Amino acid sequence: MATPGSVAFHTLGCKLNFSETSTISRQFEAKGYAVVNFKEPADIYVINTCSVTDFADRKCRKIVRQLLRKTPQAYIIMIGCYAQLKPDEIADIPGVDLVLGASEKFNI
Repeated sequence: MATPGSVAFHTLGCKLNFSETSTISRQFEAKGYAVVNFKEPADIYVINTCSVTDFADRKCRKIVRQLLRKTPQAYIIMIGCYAQLKPDEIADIPGVDLVLGASEKFNI
């Protein structure tokens, strides 16, 4: 059986987002994924977004562009508050493969 691959996480926002990212990271590890540092190449990148921080859309676009330059074949998932509030806007960011709002994020 092939190994699932690697996953990296980046969290924007509050302590709750950091806690949720940690929980989701453990879920990936339980399924056999190698969790790597966000600055390293990965097969999957999960970005936990925040709608409270200033310029959330600009930050998200910048992060996705950087990831695609580093690892063009990566699968990019956006979750969290900003993804909940503006899913269509996030889905329109070139390179984003999946958008999951607050109620869906633990179902990655």
